[in-house]
Amino acid sequence: MDRNSGSRAFAPIAAGALAALLAAASWTAQAQSEPGQRPRAREAGVAIGIHRTGALNAITDVAGVRVGHATLAEGERLHTGVTAVLPHGGDLFAERVPAAIVVGNGFGKLVGASQVEELGELETPILLTGTLGVWKAADALAAWMLARPGMEDVRSINPVVGETNDGVLNDIRQRALRPEHVHRALETASTGPVAEGAVGAGAGTVAFGWKGGIGTSSRIVAAGGADFAVGVLVQSNYGGRLAIAGVPVWASLPEPSELAAPDSGDGSIMIVVATDAPLDARQLRRLATRALVGLARTGSNMSHGSGDYVIAFSTSQRVRRRQGVPLRASAVLADDALTPLFEAVADATEESIVNSLFRAETVRGHRGTAPALPLQPVLDALRAAGALAHGTDRR
Repeated sequence: MDRNSGSRAFAPIAAGALAALLAAASWTAQAQSEPGQRPRAREAGVAIGIHRTGALNAITDVAGVRVGHATLAEGERLHTGVTAVLPHGGDLFAERVPAAIVVGNGFGKLVGASQVEELGELETPILLTGTLGVWKAADALAAWMLARPGMEDVRSINPVVGETNDGVLNDIRQRALRPEHVHRALETASTGPVAEGAVGAGAGTVAFGWKGGIGTSSRIVAAGGADFAVGVLVQSNYGGRLAIAGVPVWASLPEPSELAAPDSGDGSIMIVVATDAPLDARQLRRLATRALVGLARTGSNMSHGSGDYVIAFSTSQRVRRRQGVPLRASAVLADDALTPLFEAVADATEESIVNSLFRAETVRGHRGTAPALPLQPVLDALRAAGALAHGTDRR
């Protein structure tokens, strides 16, 4: 029975829901005929929340946002990489975007956080990588920025680099990340579909004892009389008891692996939030806080050993700070119009995390194997709870 349908439980199935049901039913056979093709959540019939997604259901549905990856995979020894998120395609140092950082639990390394906290803006792209690659990535990003046209006289730069620890699957002490990997992620970043799973900064991550990685999702909501996009990208590498769409699917799963004690909650997650809504840094902090709602829904308890960070920014032309312009007259969204955006970021965060697990494939690494999340028992549990393919497919 549809948990959200009330007295309409026996109404005819909507066309979108029927399509999602058929997709879920046919997924197993498709996966057998196309090795390596694991579905995104919605392709398997899992639709989280009530708001529609953007065309790509990705952070790149926020106009101008670009994402790039560089992945290092070398036998069982190296599984690491870098993921770059660029707020817009122009000169970010000269045309800065408002931003905020929220810390759920601060057991981690987030380079550049204090200046973002103080000034409420980003002047470089955001990089995600493995723990011991943070400083190398920050140095490479600074070098990349300083070499760009118009930066000849710049004497200060604030690279923003976050991390999760990929030392289970990756020989992390080798510190294999090099400047060319960072530059590749930056220079190949695009506004199109975003690769998910064991790619870029997600190459060596483990979530709930299963293979984690990069995941993304978006929502389009009406707020203040206009439609705005909210996009999320995650690097999942944390533990807890996995729940999806409110269903404790962990109870239907086998023990994942010898690599982690997933119930402990230890590990980390980086969450990047983008929106084209005109928000200032204070409002972006409020938006970023609601991303932690989506994280909690998946079973995270933000344990002592977890680093849980959210970086949020707005791409709106109305709120950018342009270098050399001493006075700004910014028109921001009223606070009482923010609730739909809060709903959107919580739902998109949850779905991004689910996508990171659904898309990730098994990786045999430096200290063992992180198996891919087995999807059939997950889908069976969701179906039994009435949480699979409910409502319409809102992509």
